[in-house]
Amino acid sequence: MWDKFARWYEEYKQLEDRLAKPEAIADRSVYQQLLKSLSSLKEKACLYERYRSLMKALSDLEEIKNDPDMADLVEEESTRIQGELRELEKKAEDILLSDIPDADKDVIVEIRAGTGGLEATLFAADLFRMYGKYAEKKGWKVEVLEANPSEIGGYKEIVFSVSGERVYYHLRYESGVHRVQRVPVTEAGGRIHTSAASVVVMTEPEEVEIQIDPKELRIDVFRSSGPGGQSVNTSDSAVRITHLPTGIVVTCQDERSQLKNKEKAMRVLKARLLDMKKREQEEELSSQRKKSIGSGDRSEKIRTYNFPDHRITDHRIGFTTYNLEEVLEGELDEIINALLSAEKELAKQE
Repeated sequence: MWDKFARWYEEYKQLEDRLAKPEAIADRSVYQQLLKSLSSLKEKACLYERYRSLMKALSDLEEIKNDPDMADLVEEESTRIQGELRELEKKAEDILLSDIPDADKDVIVEIRAGTGGLEATLFAADLFRMYGKYAEKKGWKVEVLEANPSEIGGYKEIVFSVSGERVYYHLRYESGVHRVQRVPVTEAGGRIHTSAASVVVMTEPEEVEIQIDPKELRIDVFRSSGPGGQSVNTSDSAVRITHLPTGIVVTCQDERSQLKNKEKAMRVLKARLLDMKKREQEEELSSQRKKSIGSGDRSEKIRTYNFPDHRITDHRIGFTTYNLEEVLEGELDEIINALLSAEKELAKQE
């Protein structure tokens, strides 16, 4: 176990050296990436440094353990160090269990209204607000990449990026169908309806992960429109990119600048292509699916938000909480921590 921490420690020290060099400071994007990598390794490096310090202290005690005048002190100090080492090992095991691929990556999230008509678009807006509040509490940054609003203030679809520390680690189990049970504002009879929205969480690719041949793209520009189809800009700033080999289509019209819309659309396209690639790899590794929380199928109903009972149930692990209002205000940690604990228990059983 500690061999892996030793490698992380060496990587951490190498990153520190790179950060001190003028060429790293001169390139802002490189500098920011190095800082992020350093931050992700800091806890592991500090843990290993403390482990080495304790092992050195034990070694020093060995040299004086036969001195009768020091026997009591050696025994007392040795017991204390052994206790701290056991605590360190528990922390190290937790880190190893949570060390998943892409844990430190930023993400792109897509929320789409599903069954339920206009009420589903309002629920999609509720989910977007919930993730935005959660991101705010975590100190993460949210950027809307594309939004398709409904005429009553909801979203037919909204795509946004979330960047910060260990974003994917915390949000990776949000993909799936979220169901809501409540009386819609559009329902005059006061009857409870069931609506749904789908959530997809994708890691944002590094430049080297996805290379796209420009010849494989068809790029169309048009005038952006709002709810009901009315034009909201006077110039052709909206961009639609079609990836010809896969048929994936991405549209972006939020910005007044055609260039900015194109940049955002390309970010979403790359994320979808990388996500498709990963899902194909996962399907080949069928055993991996058995280790996951749920099947990983995006059509799977993963969570129900029941307003009459103030109840939220995550169906994958049978977890229920009655803090619906707090969760919708961004207090998601209770649910996410339950999912992470379930994942760790599965990993221990392997």
